[in-house]
Amino acid sequence: MDLDGAESPWGDEPSRSPGATRNGSTTESAPSRPAQDSLTPAQSTRRGPKTPRKVNAQVTKLEAVDDTTDPLGPLGEGSFVEEAPAPPLKEPAASGRAVRPVSDLSRTSSGAGLMDSVNLEDEQPRLKNPPPVQPPSAESPKRQVQPSISVEQAAKPTFTITVGDPHKVGDLTSSHIVYQVRTKTSSKAYRRSEFEVSRRYKDFLWIYNQLHNNNPGVVVPPPPEKQAVGRFDTNFVESRRAALERMVNKITAHPVLQHDADLKIFLESETFGIDIKNKENREPDLGQSKGMFSSFGISVGGGGKFVEHDDWFHDRKIYLDALENQLRALLKSIDTVVAQRKGLAEAAGDFSASLHALAAVELSPALTGPLEGLSELQLRIRELYERQAQQDILTLGITIDEYIRLIGSIKTSFSQRQKSFHNWHNAEAELQKKRTTQEKLLRQGKSQQDRLNQINADVADAERKVHQTRLLFEDMGRLMRNELERFEKEKVEDFKSGVETFLEGAVEAQKELIELWESFLLQLDAGDEINPYYAPTPAPAAPAPPADEAEETPAKSPEEERAAAIAAAVAAEEEAQ
Repeated sequence: MDLDGAESPWGDEPSRSPGATRNGSTTESAPSRPAQDSLTPAQSTRRGPKTPRKVNAQVTKLEAVDDTTDPLGPLGEGSFVEEAPAPPLKEPAASGRAVRPVSDLSRTSSGAGLMDSVNLEDEQPRLKNPPPVQPPSAESPKRQVQPSISVEQAAKPTFTITVGDPHKVGDLTSSHIVYQVRTKTSSKAYRRSEFEVSRRYKDFLWIYNQLHNNNPGVVVPPPPEKQAVGRFDTNFVESRRAALERMVNKITAHPVLQHDADLKIFLESETFGIDIKNKENREPDLGQSKGMFSSFGISVGGGGKFVEHDDWFHDRKIYLDALENQLRALLKSIDTVVAQRKGLAEAAGDFSASLHALAAVELSPALTGPLEGLSELQLRIRELYERQAQQDILTLGITIDEYIRLIGSIKTSFSQRQKSFHNWHNAEAELQKKRTTQEKLLRQGKSQQDRLNQINADVADAERKVHQTRLLFEDMGRLMRNELERFEKEKVEDFKSGVETFLEGAVEAQKELIELWESFLLQLDAGDEINPYYAPTPAPAAPAPPADEAEETPAKSPEEERAAAIAAAVAAEEEAQ
């Protein structure tokens, strides 16, 4: 191909012979020159404008060959470095390897021509494969990878709450029990993960009422009932403490109640009384109009007689009434069992006192020891019966009492649903009245245009309230279905756990009682050396005679002593007759 008429892309004259020089360096003809020379003048003219584009592509490939300043770094084996490559610079710094400037890319160390350096069949396999992936360097900081958790676990925080350290405070007229509520939580809504506050019984009652008002349709675990007589008794305080602890833990385990703002105040506030007063001042209408209805201006008031049209809810009401009656009967039986155990403990205490009194007047040492041992055994049996009675209350008794109160909470939710139903139908009745008024104004014509505009707005507002109350009633029905299913599931688990704990406690108490009796019998059957009750009592030593009498009384011979013993025996026999 004749390149005389074509302008060189480098701005110089192309060489015509193998010995031509460019910039003082010897070059050779490219391997593709014969193919180019074989073209016709017409083809050469047609492809002339495309020649610079082809040469430019070759120059781009030349820049990637053995260039240590390339952003990807030097290619090939042996030239891999672990450190990140430096960005390309106009004047790269000198290194151990020979770096050629960009302006001298056309030169080669062997004097080869320009086109030889771009031969794709050259012995440089690094142009055929992509650059290797650089492993992370040892000096690069490792990113801390957090363990992945599910969205449900991330949205559901965990709570561990203990109610303990009950102590009496106040004077005679205002005395009450204060409990320490300790909370450990993973929720980010609280300032700390662990904290502790002091609460009394009425504070637990406050949070129960607030949760009911804030969440209509949700079954809120209730606190134990009030008791005016014996409220400072040790056993009663312990049973109330356990019931309050179960209540708070069930509330924090509920997926809806655990996010309530009032619960956060109850668990975390150190100025609880002041915060409650401030809340009441900000929201003076606390009570029936609280919760989801207040946002729509709907009053959760009473209504007329409610007839349940849903068979599912009707069956659940009948079931809950029967369950409540059965649980009350079972609780009464548990109270009878507990009273019987307390009676046995009292009887064992009386028996122990009688045995101790008998051992005190008994003259025979062989009988005094066993009587004292039996008296102490009865004291231990009395403690065992008292402990077992308290355990029966804290295991099965507290579970039964809790579910009786939970049924009361469910009935409260049914009552809220009933009020929601009445609100819906009251809104429909109000809408019907306004529509009747609207029709009258429409028949009167345009003379009442202002009133017609107002009644149209009232009708639209009434329709909106009807729609909202209907949706609230339906949503509450779905919510209560889920709550009752949750109630049934937890009831099975709690009663199973309560019965197992009750039986385990009864078995352990009987084992302990058997061990006490067996230990006492082994002591009675043991020999004189082992048995402390039958240890021989040493005879009292005869008083030594005075020194003067001992010197004056002469020693008796064996015959005299034998005769004196016989005389004493005869005298004793005669006296006995």
